[in-house]
Amino acid sequence: MSRTFVVGLDGASWRLLDPWIEDGTLPNLAALRADSAWAQTRSCLPPVTFPNWKCYSSGKDPGGFGVFWFEYIDLENERIDVMSGSDFDTAELWDYLNDAGQSAGVVNMPTMYPPRDIDGVVVAGGPDAVEGEYRSISSGYATPPELEAELEDRFDYRVHPDPLLSSNDERGAEVDAILDLLDTRFEVALTLFEERDLEYMHVTLFYLNVLQHFFWNDAPTRRAWELIDEWIGRLSDLEDTNLVLMSDHGCAPTTTEFYVNEWLAENGYQTRTRTVEDALQRVGLDRATLLSVAKRLGIVDLLATAVPERLQQLVPDQQGIKRGRKLEAVDLAETKAMASGQGPIYINPIFDVETVREELMADLRDVADGEGPLFTDVYKGEEIYEGPYVEKAPEIVVDQRPGVHVNDGMGGGEIMTDPDRWEAENTPHGIFVASGPDFSHRGQLDEMSICDMAPTLLVAQGCDVPTDMRGEVLPVFDDDRPVGAREPLALDDSASASDAEAVTERLQQLGYME
Repeated sequence: MSRTFVVGLDGASWRLLDPWIEDGTLPNLAALRADSAWAQTRSCLPPVTFPNWKCYSSGKDPGGFGVFWFEYIDLENERIDVMSGSDFDTAELWDYLNDAGQSAGVVNMPTMYPPRDIDGVVVAGGPDAVEGEYRSISSGYATPPELEAELEDRFDYRVHPDPLLSSNDERGAEVDAILDLLDTRFEVALTLFEERDLEYMHVTLFYLNVLQHFFWNDAPTRRAWELIDEWIGRLSDLEDTNLVLMSDHGCAPTTTEFYVNEWLAENGYQTRTRTVEDALQRVGLDRATLLSVAKRLGIVDLLATAVPERLQQLVPDQQGIKRGRKLEAVDLAETKAMASGQGPIYINPIFDVETVREELMADLRDVADGEGPLFTDVYKGEEIYEGPYVEKAPEIVVDQRPGVHVNDGMGGGEIMTDPDRWEAENTPHGIFVASGPDFSHRGQLDEMSICDMAPTLLVAQGCDVPTDMRGEVLPVFDDDRPVGAREPLALDDSASASDAEAVTERLQQLGYME
């Protein structure tokens, strides 16, 4: 049986890559795609890191595992929680590989912190494995635990780049640090795959999408893809190994910034209160300004350790108030709805939910800019999710038009602006390429769901497909191999939650949470 090496390219899209394939910038990717089965993929809504990496690995949409975005807004209990890896209630494809006697490695896939034991290795990464604001975690990110010392001794390993990119004006050391990190990711994953004789390896390049967000198709992003292309050529030479490229979602140039909570307040769905952040914003004090000054003075680490988290939380982003502080900015008794970024909207259950929902959905469908409606569609949560956690789903999910960034910052005053921080925003349209001894060279397939990846890769490894996977097995095999079914695995829930405040700070600096 062949082995499989999966490269997860956060935010990769054919819209970005096709011009570089055609002009010869990415010759190894061009050759691989020409000798493969490949497709455009459709991610689950919202098209973001949390939850779509788990959609890939579990074959389920968020209704199947209970996490719908980076945060969960619980208006009934007046709280907003940041999600971690221990909040996803699902077995993943490596658990089924292990159950079939095969070993696996998972390197830097978001949603894997805190790491858990599998038959193989887990190295947590993405935006969620953090120790504190702006600081890379130094321990507790890998299983088995002794692997951390090996990574640091052999590869000078870092979970996060330093200095961390936080602006599209930073094109020097911050970009170089990300490129070095991407190169190390590949080196670590390939070394572990070969030296530990693993049957399956997955490596994610999360910070690739950070470059795409800040620079779209400009030089820093192109440099990253040229590095990736060199590695694709190297991995293509592995003997008796399937090579799969995939992404959690796509990306496209940002055209419009839509402040959804500001729109909700303007249209009578929120009633605002005064907060400390209002005063700070009036005098121009925000996180981006403070971080820029701290970087120039070289005191980022000092501020991160010396200033209590509760005080750090009071400093607003340029885009407005963030996470749990959003609840401080509204009179909840008079607030009908509150939104997270990039799609989810929750309705306050003290009101008639169905009446508010129908009215709000109709109003959202009418929101437009000079290019037309901001949303390609507006859904009820139960229309797009399946599984035991549908009741936790947001009441409304908007499908933002490619190029529209739905920003949940509160207090900035403006509802619709030109692009603010990101040059490119996520879209639901990602990539999938499958090449190697087990896959046919069928060329382009019809658009596929991200949930199709797990069952397809399990069948490639000779495993049965769990009956709770929503995805389907793709027609990508050379032979008519049987597709068997099996009962789902239940995992124990012993992992401890990560530091929610630290995760929030990391997401805010990267621009994922306002």
